[in-house]
Amino acid sequence: MDNILQITDTFIEENTLFPELISELKQSFSNNEVLVPLRHHHDFPNPEVNSDSTLLLMPAWKPSDIAGVKIVTVSPENSRYHLPAIQGTYIYFDALKGTIKAIIEAKALTVKRTAAASALASSFLSREDSNALLMIGTGALSINLIKAHAAVRPIETVYIWGRQFKKAQAIASQLKNETFAVHPIPTLEEKISKVDIISSATLSKTPLVLGKYLKPGQHIDLVGAYKPDMREADDDTIKKASVFIDTYQGGLKESGDIFIPLQSGVLKEKDIKADLFELCSNQKSGRKNIEEITLFKSVGHSLEDLTAATYYYNKFKNE
Repeated sequence: MDNILQITDTFIEENTLFPELISELKQSFSNNEVLVPLRHHHDFPNPEVNSDSTLLLMPAWKPSDIAGVKIVTVSPENSRYHLPAIQGTYIYFDALKGTIKAIIEAKALTVKRTAAASALASSFLSREDSNALLMIGTGALSINLIKAHAAVRPIETVYIWGRQFKKAQAIASQLKNETFAVHPIPTLEEKISKVDIISSATLSKTPLVLGKYLKPGQHIDLVGAYKPDMREADDDTIKKASVFIDTYQGGLKESGDIFIPLQSGVLKEKDIKADLFELCSNQKSGRKNIEEITLFKSVGHSLEDLTAATYYYNKFKNE
């Protein structure tokens, strides 16, 4: 047990290069070396805050090589305790011997791999000349999504909106030294039609991305709304867009953005264009033309966690 590495959020924050992590994810999604069972998803009540929390167990194995499991809780009311909604840890194993190689703090690992997956999808789905981004949400993911998207597209202008304008202002301040300009905005409607990429990472149960405001050629990146009763985009958005998901395994049923339109008939499973496995292995293509509206829905996948854990483990070992 003495040889188990402890990899902190601080190390991850200081040693992430999004182009590298995106490249690692692309490689992982392009082959079938990792076995990924369906993640465990358990909701449990917390009467004190009148809200459910969620326990997620996300395992993955590369036989005779590496394995890992992420244990995460999602508590939507954590803002009242001045804590992030996501808490957890990642246990990284030697798959052959079953020994633990590292324990990795999961908060930073999760937001980094999630943002990298969105940027990977954007590299297939957004227009190559996309230079304006709207970020909806001011949680831990927002800064990472902005930076990740800027790693694959020539982003010059970023607008950020949150339910609390002060949080949007704070994020703009944190990003003041980046190569792009960041502007907090008080209302969404004014900018939805003015940008090339819309990225949303919220726990909203009512749609924030409304199809009536969309324009041809946009790319929509939906990262929040991780439960079937949560939703970030409305039916009109789904009708107007070519829909892509991270994986069929979880993407079809874990989030209301896809689950609700499937249940109502607004979207049919056969209409979903591709997942990341198909895009990265060139089995299917992404954006077809400059006028197409594309939509990517991410619910997260254990392959992303194992890939990110390996990336950070190797960086830590090679210090």
